[in-house]
Parts: sequence; C-alpha cells; structure tokens
Amino acid sequence: MSLSTRLSAHLSTRLSTRLSALAASVALVTAAAPMATAAPSATGSPSAAAAPIVNLATNPGFELPAPNLSDWGAIAGWTCTGGPAEAAVTTTAPHTGTSALTVTPANADSTGECAQTVSVQPNTTYTASAWVRGSFVYLGATGTGHDVAPAWTETTGGGWQQLTTRFTTGPNARSIRLYVHGWYQEGPFSVDDVHVDGPAPAPATPLGSVPTTDKVVFFTVDDGWTRTPEAEKFIADNHLPITAFPLPMPAGTDPGFFQRVTAVPGSSIQDHSVSHTDPTTLTLAQQQVEICDARDAMTRAFGTAPTVFRPPYFAWNADTLQAAANCGMRTVLTADADFSWGASNIWHPGTLQPGDVVLMHWTDTLATDLPRALAAAQAAGLKPAGLIDYLH
Repeated sequence: MSLSTRLSAHLSTRLSTRLSALAASVALVTAAAPMATAAPSATGSPSAAAAPIVNLATNPGFELPAPNLSDWGAIAGWTCTGGPAEAAVTTTAPHTGTSALTVTPANADSTGECAQTVSVQPNTTYTASAWVRGSFVYLGATGTGHDVAPAWTETTGGGWQQLTTRFTTGPNARSIRLYVHGWYQEGPFSVDDVHVDGPAPAPATPLGSVPTTDKVVFFTVDDGWTRTPEAEKFIADNHLPITAFPLPMPAGTDPGFFQRVTAVPGSSIQDHSVSHTDPTTLTLAQQQVEICDARDAMTRAFGTAPTVFRPPYFAWNADTLQAAANCGMRTVLTADADFSWGASNIWHPGTLQPGDVVLMHWTDTLATDLPRALAAAQAAGLKPAGLIDYLH
C-alpha cells in the first residue's frame, strides 16, 4: 500500500470520528467569538488592561523538532537561506536548555541568515533579543513600518552575549520579519533563547459557516495526496472557486496542480498544518510550529500568505486560536457539511443554507463529490463563492 493510500485511509478514519462529534456541536463552533484582548494604547505601549507581555517567537530555544512530513533538515519555525548545508540544531554548549542553532556559512558570499515571520499588532512596541556566540553576529527586524537598526556584536569572545533591539510597529504592520545572521567570511555563529516580547495578537475567530445572507456556499478541499485530472477539469469547466487546504508535502510535490485548481477568481490556498496532527494533543508552542511552518511553505510555493487555518480533524482549543493568530491566521475554519468520499452530510436541518462551508478532500472520488455538492447547492438556490471574499 502506498504512502498516500495509507495516509488517506488514516485521515479518513480520524476525520470520521471528529465529524461525528462536530455534528452535535457545529452550532457552538459557528457562534463562538474570539477571546478578548485589549488593544494597545495610542502611544504604542500596552494599556493597563492589555494582554500580558509574551514571547511571540516560534521555537525560540530551538528545542522543538520539525513536524513529521517536514522537509528534511528543516528547523522548526525558522527559514535559513543556506538550508541544512549551513544551519543545524546542535547540542554542544547551548546557552540554556539542551540545544541551540549553529550556522556555518558555506561560502564567502553567505552570511548564514535565518529568519521567521512574527505576527504583531500595529502601533505597538516590541523588544527583540537573542543570545549569540561568534563574530559579527546581527539581530534585526524588517517590515515594522519604520527603519530599525540591527543589534550586533564584533565578537562575543567565545562566550554567549545577548543582543537586543526595540521597535514600534507602524499603523499598518501586522507582521515583521525577525532575522539573525553572521558576516561574510567571519566563520560560524550560534543562536539561542530568541525573544520577540510584546502583546500577542487577538486570538483567531472560530467559524463553521460564514455569516452572510447572500445565496452562496463555500467549497473547501483538504490534504492533497490524490490529484486527478477529472477533478481539475470539473473545477475549470464549471468555473468553481475553490479554497484549498493542502499539506505542504503534496503541495510541494505538485504546486502547478494547486495553482491550476485555484485559478478561478475567489479561490485561494490556505493553511492545514504540516503533519495533520490533532492540534489538541499539542502544546501552544507545538501548534505554533505546525501552523507557522505550513504558512511559510504555502507562502514560498504560491506567493501569498494564508490567513485561514483548517484544523486537522476539526479539532481545536483555546491554544489553537492563539497559535493560529500568532501565525497570522484570522480564522480557524471547520465546516457544516461534508461531501467527501461519496458522502452528502449536512449538519443542520434541511438543505444547504447561505454561508455553509462544504468539506471535501483531494481524493480519487473528488471528481464525483464535486458534482454532487454543486447539485445540492443549486437545489437550494445557492452558488459557490470565494471564501476569502467574504471572510477578510
């Protein structure tokens, strides 16, 4: 049995269990509101009622392994320009904990940069810091809305030294790019205990359907292991807007397919985690790695950062909502109808209703699942529409 067949069977079994539970609670999911957090004050510092200052960096101590199904050599939460040829997590003399990042630039033209995207609030002050070891090591941030001078050191003298820089985001800043790098021909350097300290973004909003009275439904298709020309042709022939939630591995294997099936206006490619692990079995930090790394993979492959997270098995908790927000997701989306694998399940009385989100999967049955879902929508006087057009 092939890897894709085994994974599809496993995902189908796990999903069916989750969907049974979801059917009884989907109304609660749809009605749930995001947890409140206070907005920053006009001066850029948190108000007295603001959320506590937290570290927003993903895998800040390099203690978390890359999720299953990640690219070989991936460093959880980080993108390094030289890849595994330059950057590796090592256990030799970390600053704290059991491991640190060590980067050895591969040639004279490399600074060995490693970076990550951090979601922030506008008009808010953050402090970035990292402990480093080596010569000519730099820590900085871009995309803040203002010029930010990097912190750097000529040499740490063989020990660890903390670099710190502070910045206030501009009125339109929703994310910043945190980076650390060495300098040309200055040899290896190490990094540990990275911080981006400030108030967290407000948790993402959980939805099972989209609040609208327009006569529309939304077709969403998950995973991506089985891609058929028949499904692709049906989408194109019927001009269907599709919201795809592929995992990074199948998306990276065949990015052209996902570009073609989301070519209809209103279509988009969103976030479904890296390894399809039940989020509720993971800590907030582990969920953040799963969501942020999938976001980065989708952004590299397709050029647009996702803003919607579909939790595997429709499983989520408060940590999921915060981790999703920390990765730039505004919505954690489930569904209220399932037309996967020959099913025609609607988890509310009657036919499809305006705003319903229909779940399907990239499987060998999708070419027949799509016509059945489309017929159900048309019978209810509804038409498929672009999800992003209605959410954000």
